[in-house]
Amino acid sequence: MDLTANPETVSALTLASDQYEEALAQNDVATLDALFCDDPNVIRLGATENLFGSAEIAEFRRQRRGGAPPRERLRREIVALGPESGCVTVIFKNLRTGQTGRQSQTWIRQNGVWRVLVAHVSFLV
Repeated sequence: MDLTANPETVSALTLASDQYEEALAQNDVATLDALFCDDPNVIRLGATENLFGSAEIAEFRRQRRGGAPPRERLRREIVALGPESGCVTVIFKNLRTGQTGRQSQTWIRQNGVWRVLVAHVSFLV
């Protein structure tokens, strides 16, 4: 499989990932919700929570006070799995604690719009 064969997908996922990072930084819950698939099969495994389905993910975001801690992206890798799917992996630094975190997201395109299907966040210990 040639992972560089879909430059349009990589470009689209770069924009979608940038939009996600901006929404995360601004605690823009509506945009964060919109960037995840609205589906009971969506999964988000966070640093402290396991969320299954878009309803659980949305409720978590509404209950979390102050949003995500500020962070600095250290590295981002994007792999196109095809014209309709890809993976985005981010290494980041939590600016409050200095911890190094990792985020991976599997994105799919639904009706021309890129959305997260599976996400995982963890920290190095």
